[in-house]
Amino acid sequence: MISNLFVPVILGTVRQGRMSEPVAKFVLEQVKNYKGLDTELIDIRDIPITTQDAGTNAKDSVFSERIKWADALIIVTPEYNHGYPGMLKHVLDSNYEEYLHKAVGFCSVSAGSFAGSRVVEALLPVVRAYGMCPIQADMNFGEVNKLFDASGKFIDEATYIRRFSRFITELTWMAKTLKYGRENMATK
Repeated sequence: MISNLFVPVILGTVRQGRMSEPVAKFVLEQVKNYKGLDTELIDIRDIPITTQDAGTNAKDSVFSERIKWADALIIVTPEYNHGYPGMLKHVLDSNYEEYLHKAVGFCSVSAGSFAGSRVVEALLPVVRAYGMCPIQADMNFGEVNKLFDASGKFIDEATYIRRFSRFITELTWMAKTLKYGRENMATK
């Protein structure tokens, strides 16, 4: 029997008033609707990570365990001045072996028209250094202030549901392929 893939959604900012939060909730609901996947939201705001240390010395055991069991990750991250949030990098740096040979997909969020594409470019060498395999399809949420109403409900959900289908199909394929490799092929 084939078990479901575990694909958590990481909300990668701790800022107040973050517009990435409704995007992360939308992505989480879409993953939940996809057959064969289990998911949960990992909000980095809730990770009790120390800022008095760095790298794997700052590891939070609960976060580390979730990443260890993940078959793939979806990182929802805003673009802040052409880059990624510092706390996202700090949290991601706290693990290493847990990421090896796992798929990752990005959902970028931006108030601008470039839709966060620059944050994805900035994160690609980071996740590759961890040994992760980024997929080609990204979900970009540009002009995010116009995408949701005051209650956080999507205004044009149908367009993004279609885009998500391509994204999750590619992520799932990569996750299954890499899971097979991790379970059946020696890496050393």
